[in-house]
Amino acid sequence: MTVLLLILSVIAGVFLGKHFGKKEKLAKNLLILSAGFLITICLNEVFPQVYTAEAGSSLGIFVIGGVLLQMILEALTKGFEHGHFHHHNDHNILPVALMVGLFVHAFIEGIPLANEEHELSPYLLGIVFHNLPISFILGAFLFNRKEGKENKSTTSYPSLLIVALFALASPMGMLLGNYFNPDLQPYFLAIVGGIFLHISSVIIFESNKNHNIDWVKIGLVILGVSLALVMHLFHDHSHVGHHH
Repeated sequence: MTVLLLILSVIAGVFLGKHFGKKEKLAKNLLILSAGFLITICLNEVFPQVYTAEAGSSLGIFVIGGVLLQMILEALTKGFEHGHFHHHNDHNILPVALMVGLFVHAFIEGIPLANEEHELSPYLLGIVFHNLPISFILGAFLFNRKEGKENKSTTSYPSLLIVALFALASPMGMLLGNYFNPDLQPYFLAIVGGIFLHISSVIIFESNKNHNIDWVKIGLVILGVSLALVMHLFHDHSHVGHHH
């Protein structure tokens, strides 16, 4: 179920990106909505698990490590996760670098899933929700490029390979996670928490033109936060007495 959800979230996002990729506003709005959702999952689900662990006091370093790791990965992806794809063309972004950056990012997110006790955990849904807009942008970028000699080249094997690798990255991370000592779970969650925190905060706090109040953006963030809070309440009430 978990693996299926992870793969389907990527395929669905890529499909939407391929067919609606010209609508850049839609991609941005999806990203903002997912950022509100993600930062709430991060603060309400991931961090409490991290800081109630026995090693809680030293785990802040791993959260910072996650933030720094994401900054390094963005040197490869050129801010793809934030919707910075309009200025990417074949010359200034290497598909190999993009593939490596996205793969490592998704792979690390998958590792803590090995020790999630509930199939539809908020953490899993956070990843799924986060995958959709990134996959949308990926689909738009890979399948709507017209720079080639023929438009047929837009559905090339390298593009399909990138999608397949991204779709399988989190499930592969989850598979590897089964081989780690469960006691390491808080450390991996701390790293992913740092990644989530960095991505969502950059999307939410990116400056608007002339620093005007963007009510649509604020509304989308609130909607994303609300969805995550509803899920948080539902999750808590359905697992009363569960201790991580």
